[in-house]
Amino acid sequence: MSRAAWGALALAASLGLGGCDNSPYPRGTAESNTLLNAFQERSPRTLDPTASYSNNETPYTYQVYEPLYGYHYLKRPYELTPKAAAAVVEPRYLDAQRQPLPHDADPARIAFSVYDIPIRPGVLYAPHPAFATDDAGHYRYHAMKPGELGTRRAPPQFEHQGTRELTAEDFVYAIKRHASPRVEAPIFGVLAEHVLGMKAFAERVRAEDAKLRKGIPPSSLDKPFLDLRQWSLEGVQAVDKHLLRITLSGKYPQWKYWLAMTFMAPVPWEADAFYAQPGMAGAGMSLATWPVGTGPFMLVERVTDRRHVMQRNPNFRGEPYPCEGMPGDREAGLLDDCGKTMPFVDRIVSTNEREKLPHKAKFIQGYLDVPEIERPEWGIEFLSDMRDSADTRKLYEERGFNFPKSVDISINYLGFNWRDPVVGRGDTPQQQERNRKLRQALSIAIDYEEGYQRIFVNKAGEAAQGPLPAGLFGSRHGTVQGHNPVTHKVVDGKVVRRPIEDARRLMVEAGYPDGRDARTGQPLTLYYDFQRAPTPEIRAELDWLTRQFGKLGVQLEIRATDYNQFQEKMRNGRAQIFSWGWLADYPDPENFLFLLYGPNAKAGHDGENAANYENAEYDRLYKRMQALDDGPERQAVIDKMVDIVRQDAPWAWGVFPYAAAAFQPWVHNGKPSLLVRDMAKYYRLDTAERAQRWAEWNRPVWWPLLLLPLGALALLWRLRRQWRERESAAGRSTAVPTAGAVNVGKGSA
Repeated sequence: MSRAAWGALALAASLGLGGCDNSPYPRGTAESNTLLNAFQERSPRTLDPTASYSNNETPYTYQVYEPLYGYHYLKRPYELTPKAAAAVVEPRYLDAQRQPLPHDADPARIAFSVYDIPIRPGVLYAPHPAFATDDAGHYRYHAMKPGELGTRRAPPQFEHQGTRELTAEDFVYAIKRHASPRVEAPIFGVLAEHVLGMKAFAERVRAEDAKLRKGIPPSSLDKPFLDLRQWSLEGVQAVDKHLLRITLSGKYPQWKYWLAMTFMAPVPWEADAFYAQPGMAGAGMSLATWPVGTGPFMLVERVTDRRHVMQRNPNFRGEPYPCEGMPGDREAGLLDDCGKTMPFVDRIVSTNEREKLPHKAKFIQGYLDVPEIERPEWGIEFLSDMRDSADTRKLYEERGFNFPKSVDISINYLGFNWRDPVVGRGDTPQQQERNRKLRQALSIAIDYEEGYQRIFVNKAGEAAQGPLPAGLFGSRHGTVQGHNPVTHKVVDGKVVRRPIEDARRLMVEAGYPDGRDARTGQPLTLYYDFQRAPTPEIRAELDWLTRQFGKLGVQLEIRATDYNQFQEKMRNGRAQIFSWGWLADYPDPENFLFLLYGPNAKAGHDGENAANYENAEYDRLYKRMQALDDGPERQAVIDKMVDIVRQDAPWAWGVFPYAAAAFQPWVHNGKPSLLVRDMAKYYRLDTAERAQRWAEWNRPVWWPLLLLPLGALALLWRLRRQWRERESAAGRSTAVPTAGAVNVGKGSA
């Protein structure tokens, strides 16, 4: 090769090395005001605020939608604050003749609770084609014909976008949607019990919907628009443009907390009408996939199971960062941005990570600002790593990772499907007693203290003795008098798990000695429906649970699905044994006790009673507990309810997990919480520091690449040598032979 050729090769190699890095993002991402995080498994099943109630959905719904109320970001105990509402209001109480009653009136005298909620004026929806109008004021995209949608698959792909002001009517429409047969509404049962006229309204809407869909095949994706504005709902009215009135039957003090959830976020009728048009459902466009809200962010990109992007809502009014907090917040820098306008970030990019190890690795490399928005277990995972390895501790401390830890109100539990003939309620009194003792035995055998305090420390927590975690009124967790006598006993003043012999005795009484059916001699096989693919790190936990059942001779078969399929199985009541968790929606014991309330069953009611548990006495006490203010009487009722479910054992109770978030050193204002779910607007990024840390933490190892030119040289040398050898061989074969050589050849022949 000539010198010019060698120079070109060297230049190409140097340019290749200079452009090489291991960042998973486009160049310039580090310097952009973009919050980077990831999600596991699949995309959220629904982002419709009326239907959404799962933890993998709230990172989007609470950034896009604004309920009437929210929670103060820093204060503990949690304090309600206005969001879409202009103020947090107290109800007016009326008797049966609608005469005013004092605030401390006997609940038995209260026939109606009236909430007059002022709506914040000047609030605008994020840009969306549902609001786009022409010069005459007509909606541009409300009369689309079949085929007119074309290749558009997302609202941002429409040429025209529009907006309008939020009104009280949008909240009326949103609450009406809970009665619509078109929507899976998990809290319809709650609303039907409390909102005046909700049951009658639901019956009317179902009848009207049936008439509207007459003659349309049930399998048809396109359905005519069900305009809920046509029918009035007695308990929900727009008094004027900016005043919402909600009337409840009786007294329900917890209602104020429901107003802080996305179930009470506004839904504009225009969005329902827009998505009801021909071809929309087939193109994957609905409120389930493309939400329409007034919050600080809007969804602008969705690649299912791969990537979601939210960006700043250009119509958002902005909010000041809080100036008050708890002791220690100022020292932690959580008040440094006092009064500054939020949100601080421009974009939120969420990418899919199927496996936990690469998910963690990207955070350690700095390529995720937070592992996931809202998840409270990641900090525990990293703290566990630090405890297990001095080198890991040194690395994490050198990089300045922040893992604030707290005790918050949540539970992870193992449930038994009450509809199942083996582990459920049972059809006869005899079968009910057998099944109850089987559930009690299994609840003893599953040693949560061993599993989640000594083995799976990355999911560490305290063994639950009932449904109420510490930090809620009525909870006796952590006290001797609060122990579960079915699964634990007190020894020398300490609460310890009952011995396995007690569980084996219960198995005999249940008719399953040594894990075999006493009547047939067949081994007892139970089925555990798990909500994720069994990756290697999860397999160890599943094996541990299988061994817990094996202590009693019971065979446990694992039926694993992804989370969306699991939710559908639960909704249809097909699971036998399952694990699920609950993060508090509001700081009241009702928010956990309603997980076992009969009318709130998952199967048949779309509620959150995933075990489909039903006990008439528990349900009666639950209704009484709801109307009571915190005090001795309410505590006594709660104690009775907890005793009932301990004996019935619809859950094996599980764990009250510790909570800890994980933040990079350049992420400011990070504070873990289970109730504050619109946290993304509070986060502020130091992008210059992020870019510097990315470069420092991910320096490429160049020397292996420098071997490439040497390899190229060796290859060229080898090729040149082979070429010379072939040339030499070809020269010998074409040379003229001598006469002697020919004669010799002939003589040899």
